[in-house]
Amino acid sequence: MKSIESLIAEGTKQAIASLYSADTSKVSVTLQPTRKEFEGDFTIVVFPFTPLSKKNPEQTANDLGEYLKREVAEVENFNVIKGFLNLVIDKTYWLNFLKTNYNNTQYGILKPVEGANTIMLEYSSPNTNKPLHLGHIRNNLIGLSISRIMEAAGNKVIKVNLVNDRGIHICKSMLAWKKWGGGETPENSGMKGDHLIGKYYVLFDKHYKSELKELMAGGLSEEEAEKKSVLMGEAREMLRQWEAGDKETIDLWKTMNSWVYAGFDVTYKRLGVSFDKIYYESQTYLLGKEIVAEGLQKGVFFKKPDGSVWIDLTADGLDEKVLLRSDGTSVYMTQDLGTAVSRSAEFKFDGLVYIVGNEQEYHFKVLFLILKKLGYKWADGCFHLSYGMVELPEGKMKSREGTVVDADDLMDEMIKTAEETTKALGKFADFESEEANKLYNTIGLGALKYFILKVDPKKKMLFNPKESIDFEGNTGPFIQYTYARIFSLQRKAKELNYLAAINVTDLAKKEKALLIKVCELNKTVAEASATYSPALVANYVYELVKEYNQYYHEYPVIKEENADLRSLRIAISQLVGTAIHNGMWLLGIDVPERM
Repeated sequence: MKSIESLIAEGTKQAIASLYSADTSKVSVTLQPTRKEFEGDFTIVVFPFTPLSKKNPEQTANDLGEYLKREVAEVENFNVIKGFLNLVIDKTYWLNFLKTNYNNTQYGILKPVEGANTIMLEYSSPNTNKPLHLGHIRNNLIGLSISRIMEAAGNKVIKVNLVNDRGIHICKSMLAWKKWGGGETPENSGMKGDHLIGKYYVLFDKHYKSELKELMAGGLSEEEAEKKSVLMGEAREMLRQWEAGDKETIDLWKTMNSWVYAGFDVTYKRLGVSFDKIYYESQTYLLGKEIVAEGLQKGVFFKKPDGSVWIDLTADGLDEKVLLRSDGTSVYMTQDLGTAVSRSAEFKFDGLVYIVGNEQEYHFKVLFLILKKLGYKWADGCFHLSYGMVELPEGKMKSREGTVVDADDLMDEMIKTAEETTKALGKFADFESEEANKLYNTIGLGALKYFILKVDPKKKMLFNPKESIDFEGNTGPFIQYTYARIFSLQRKAKELNYLAAINVTDLAKKEKALLIKVCELNKTVAEASATYSPALVANYVYELVKEYNQYYHEYPVIKEENADLRSLRIAISQLVGTAIHNGMWLLGIDVPERM
């Protein structure tokens, strides 16, 4: 069934071509829901068409309205408010829309078609020197949701993770464990592996700051103290040993990383996050070094007297960027070059989207520019989805100081808060403990995910756990509760042998408005895919839920005595439930069948 947006857009272009003998190849028809104070379902902004019509906006709108009413069967009537053409869509269209979709459990979700774009999404990208924290949660949730949204819009998506498993920061944790660990392991300490390693990263920073303080007390400046630091020197030496393949260093690195990976896997599973492939910087940095060597030969890069390799981007409005240190060790840029080239060779993608915080905007400008200067044509398809940082009411988080909000602790807190809130409201009193615990988990994690995803990724956000768990307002639990209500209604209908069916020829105004809202899901998914914004889907689902709750309170469903009206309302409720379920699935959020 062709969407009403397509029918109107095609009809409008035909009208312009027919009425004004104009070329419509570059004409774009902007369609929006009609404002509630005016009569109509959809509104066309006609101002862009006046150069073609050579008439004022009101005359142009009247011309187009008359044509659409005459030539497009779905347009029942129209009215003009200044330069806005309000169209009333025939109820038959909405009844056919309902009939076509009320049993379609995949409504709103397309399958990738032959020739669909292949888009690679990189998200998560943790360091193996600390556990995942609140910032990683936002990153992972954005990545998971965008992967589902882009697939639902018809793309083929490859989800990848790049693990930062080498570098000076990793060596800091390794050195601290070697000095002060005393053989501590996840098994003998009872700590998750990633938590254990994070503990030593913080410990390194504590000893390092203490050493700097002592050196500065002896008269050195902060910069001089940093250069004189024995501890930092040992960390740099460990990095050199690692890159030289020293067996003892490599063995320690493998052991400690294995602890971290096991911990990450537990956290990813709880979040519902997965990847098609995981890349490791330890496996791509060597290719990066080869690329730098080639670029040096081609004159793209240059070498300084100390042996370090750089690129001069000042002519492009940027600055000079180091690619290899004077001791021959690589930097993040080196390994990112190797990773990007490796991915392109393996997957031949149409686009590569990096989901990384906005503090790395400059890094990706440089990366994409270097790739272009090296002659990689696919670099034009690279994009940095720069998302805002997550802050708490208490302020920013700092990993080295151990003031981050740990992802596992936050999920535990959300589930506990969900339990306390629901018990205080007297909900789930008749649930068995196992079922209740499952619900607390679903509600707590649903509240966390929805609260984060309803904010546009580009915006900085303030996360307040208690605000997110509320059964009223724009929250996950409010949406989950509405879905459970619809599922309960469907369960009762089956018990009473009341079937969903469309045996009517008319719709109440509220029913038509609700179907128009459901119809917006496909358009919303397409827009969310194009703009990389799960927030569009999240807020769409909330608006749909609000619309349905008003309808549910005004129109009886199971208690409706007229069998045809009852069947119609069961069908509408069923379609709304599917739209809610699939919309929340696109956000990575489960919806319970009973609450």
